[in-house]
Amino acid sequence: MKGDAGRDKAQEARSKGEGERRVLRLGRYIVVLFLLAGTVGTSSGKAMAQPPDSHTTPEWVADIEKVFIRSEECKQCHERHYEEWKGAREQTPDLKTFGRVDAALLHGTSLDSPVFRTVLGLWMQTHPTVEEQGRCLSCHVPSVTLFPQHVEKIMGQILSGTPQVEGIGCASCHVIHEIEPTPQAPPTFRLKAEAMFYGPFADPEENLVHQAEQSTLFREAAFCAACHFDKVKDVTQKDLPGEILAGTVCQDCHMEPSTGSSTSRRGAMTRAIGRHWFRGVVGSGTLLRNRNLQAEWTPRVDINITPTAGTLEGVTLVKIGSLPHSFPDGDPVLKQFFLTLTAKDAQGLVLGKETKQFGLPYDKLLRGPIPDSFIKGGHTRKVPFSMPLPDGATVATVEAVLTYSLIPVPDAALMETYLATLSGEKAQEEAKQIIQEYTRPRVLTYRAKSL
Repeated sequence: MKGDAGRDKAQEARSKGEGERRVLRLGRYIVVLFLLAGTVGTSSGKAMAQPPDSHTTPEWVADIEKVFIRSEECKQCHERHYEEWKGAREQTPDLKTFGRVDAALLHGTSLDSPVFRTVLGLWMQTHPTVEEQGRCLSCHVPSVTLFPQHVEKIMGQILSGTPQVEGIGCASCHVIHEIEPTPQAPPTFRLKAEAMFYGPFADPEENLVHQAEQSTLFREAAFCAACHFDKVKDVTQKDLPGEILAGTVCQDCHMEPSTGSSTSRRGAMTRAIGRHWFRGVVGSGTLLRNRNLQAEWTPRVDINITPTAGTLEGVTLVKIGSLPHSFPDGDPVLKQFFLTLTAKDAQGLVLGKETKQFGLPYDKLLRGPIPDSFIKGGHTRKVPFSMPLPDGATVATVEAVLTYSLIPVPDAALMETYLATLSGEKAQEEAKQIIQEYTRPRVLTYRAKSL
């Protein structure tokens, strides 16, 4: 009996201890839930992310974020688009190394990209004015169009690698409410500082976070051309002209069509949506599924030669089809083009060689009007050449090679000045690697003509 009584008391003690432990665990759960609930504030019954710590966020940054809500807040409902925009779903080697996919910088890395920071650092050594700096940032940080007084502060943060404002975020595109009716100096978009987000859907779902309204701009070429002004002949056009591209806009190719929901809260409800990683291309036509489009967009070179004693003279014709997309994928600001002519005899011996470069150096970028791209769709560019030949030489073949690089090659003095601004050998080596990669010529097309 005494043994039974002892066992009962022991069992009772164990039960009591287990009950106390359950109470303690429940208490901990309640505390954790309370703390988690504290991370989400409410305003007029609307669920909102906790704002950044006011002690670490400058007042001017907070003012910008009242209009340009940070994309991290949009992620709460638009997780899929956020991950595409940030590149979280496309972890390619190029993206991990340079913040790019197929030579096209992701919008979500517009300020974080070491490529942009390197090019910007080189350009800043040429002492651009504040107005010129604003022209540069107007597309990389659209918020400066409403807050131009903060250009220099933003520029300093980018170069130090600690930008506190967002570059091209969700709000940058979704607060655009109109496009200039006539071509102006880029950008041509107009932003509105109000609590309204615009998008392509005719029936935006009601929600407690932000107002939404349909805008037809989101299905127009002019929307993208507001910043990518070099891509088309007329930045105000709604559609791309021509029979091949009838009814096509930029978004059809660069926002890969998909189905699903634009939010994470709509269950099985799906509709046509576009991916938000805005893929670009490296070589001519690699993105295009339509062979007719690829044929129109691929550059071609022809050579007209005028026989002259002692010299090789003529004209190189660089052509592109009627596709209104600029060649090759635009950008008259940074891209450099190289047309190399080589004369050879019947045995393949080089008799003469000439290279012509087209593009602006760093000290000319964004000074004055932005020039046209190397060649626009439906046009032919004529490049004359005159090459001295050795006495008695007979030319059998003339070769033309067209290449391009993504950024200008900095001269030695500019390179030295820029590298001196970087702290540490590691940062300098990384900058050298980026400059080497992005100044490397890429072949566009080739032509050999026998005489």
